[in-house]
Amino acid sequence: MPRPPHGHGPVVGDKPKHFKATLGKLLRYMKSSMPLMIFSFLLAIASVVLTLNVPNISGEATDTLIIGVVQKQVYKTLEQQLPQGMGVDTMDEAVEQLAAACGKTEYTLTLRDVAEFMANNGAGANGTDTSSVPEKYRDALLDMTLYEAPQIDVDAIIRILIMMIILVSVAGLLAFVQSYILAGVAQKISYRFRKDIDQKISKLPLKFYDKVSNGEVLSYLTNDVDNISTTLNQSLSELVTAITTLVGVLVMMLRISWILTLLAVVIVPLAFLLVLLVVKFSQKYFVQQQKYLSDVNGHIEEMYGAHQVIELFNAQDESKVDFAALNNKLATSARKSQFISGLMMPIMTFIGNIGYVLTCIVGGILVTKSGLGVGDIQAFLSYIRRFNQPVAQFGNIMNTLQLTVASAERVFGFLEAEEEHETGDEKPENVRGGVEFEHVSFGYDPEKIIIHDFSSKIEPGARVAIVGPTGAGKTTMVKLLMRYYEINGGAILLDGVNINRFDRNKMRDEFGMVLQDTWLFSGTIRENIRYGRLDATDEEIVAAAKTACADHFIRTLEGGYDFEINEEADNISQGQKQLLTIARAVLADPKVLILDEATSSVDTRTEQLIQKAMDRLMQGRTSFIIAHRLSTIKDADRILVMRDGDIIEQGNHNELMAQNGFYADLYNSQFSKGVTE
Repeated sequence: MPRPPHGHGPVVGDKPKHFKATLGKLLRYMKSSMPLMIFSFLLAIASVVLTLNVPNISGEATDTLIIGVVQKQVYKTLEQQLPQGMGVDTMDEAVEQLAAACGKTEYTLTLRDVAEFMANNGAGANGTDTSSVPEKYRDALLDMTLYEAPQIDVDAIIRILIMMIILVSVAGLLAFVQSYILAGVAQKISYRFRKDIDQKISKLPLKFYDKVSNGEVLSYLTNDVDNISTTLNQSLSELVTAITTLVGVLVMMLRISWILTLLAVVIVPLAFLLVLLVVKFSQKYFVQQQKYLSDVNGHIEEMYGAHQVIELFNAQDESKVDFAALNNKLATSARKSQFISGLMMPIMTFIGNIGYVLTCIVGGILVTKSGLGVGDIQAFLSYIRRFNQPVAQFGNIMNTLQLTVASAERVFGFLEAEEEHETGDEKPENVRGGVEFEHVSFGYDPEKIIIHDFSSKIEPGARVAIVGPTGAGKTTMVKLLMRYYEINGGAILLDGVNINRFDRNKMRDEFGMVLQDTWLFSGTIRENIRYGRLDATDEEIVAAAKTACADHFIRTLEGGYDFEINEEADNISQGQKQLLTIARAVLADPKVLILDEATSSVDTRTEQLIQKAMDRLMQGRTSFIIAHRLSTIKDADRILVMRDGDIIEQGNHNELMAQNGFYADLYNSQFSKGVTE
């Protein structure tokens, strides 16, 4: 059995058709949440700024540690050389003599004083040569006192570490608050999207769903909205963080060394070029991935909903083949998009490592030739790592934004789809049930008219049967009466008033329908019957069930009226389902009743039971009965015989049989051995 066709969303293409316009719509849609988003972005910026100071502070700790180590090494050398050069036995004696010679006390004598004294008296270096020490550490070393052996300033290092912990903790707290706020905003916007889509579903005309499958609509509610939510929750925050990090790191690197910064920045154009190339090449596969995912969802939803029919016609293999083809397209597009976008990080890491190595080499040279310290190089290496990270993030963020815009374009396309236009706002008053069709013409496609000139007048309370071969337009006439579709020409009157003057919902309150396909929902029998009138009491529900001949079988079920109907409604029989739909129609108490093949799928005994219930239901109401079993409509006040969209005969059963025309052929064919063409 062929797979049922299904359409695609209203705005799907190889890429977003209107990137800027869609992005503008999305920003306007989020207008009410913009203050919170801006506040969360400010928190993200503050968090990044705080963390950007950590490498510098960490570098200060490193420099403090190195200065302490160098001072201890120099003091150890002086301990070995100074006493010998001064002709004394101990370091204390050497310091005492040098202090006196320099006009200092032994408590205030520094290495600078000793170096100047040695140079002025031509005594040689004697361990005071600091030319090999990096310039940044030289002053701290020369200002070292010689009274006692220096120690590493552990207290200063601890203070620095405490400061780092405080900065990291505050930054983490700000990031947590920012994430919490943005997550709430994302879910609020997602909730609004889903709510708007849900409301839009009921506002669209049926012709829209003739082209778009249920799976496609579900895709809007799930995949597309989830993409937008993910972007709001993660990608936008990452974008703000990446920009802040990039600018902040650049400032910090310039403060350390413009030479190293220039070296790091040189590779950025190459990185951005690669990012743009990857984004441009992968975007079409991301859009295809969304389209094929929608197709797969549509196929699964349709096949699952019709799984009994699939098994009945042994079409499982063909369904699997169709699914495999769709799944293969999805897998191929997903594999390509993920592979190409996955190249981003390795490429950026490779480029980042090149910059990292160059920084190490040049930085080592600058430590010996300029005022940079080891802590500065350590901080710079940390910054260059962070500098490359946002550059790589931009690629992933751009990919996500492209995918999000494609999803937003699809969702906005659905939300902006043309709705049913209300042509009136009146409410039917004191409806008697008189219906008149005046030269009605209609076609699902305006260029292919299937009902050409339909005219008939039905008196209030009349039972009207509509018969004819399949495709004659019987059900179409009922849909036009309910205004599921708008007619192309002519008019339909209810009690002499054109139905276009009525509000659709108010008008439909006067109609009740019992169809061949039963509409039952997951829940109790009581809830399903109450769906006909939500404010009905339990007593009214029981009375409606009795009128519909359903009370007896309901009480035989476990729980009675509280019996739970499952999601597929397959834990009760087809006939029982039909009786429940009739009970629901009884509860609604409509003025005009429509029965469309209500007994076509049940056995003869159940048909008699349903027919009895419908007879009760039709009493005092204008009724339209569509039936292929002509024996069930013999008592109709008028029978309209349709063929190819036109009424070719009308009258009661006896009158039509006496004419010995098309109706007589249809009626007699049901009781003959063969079927007349």
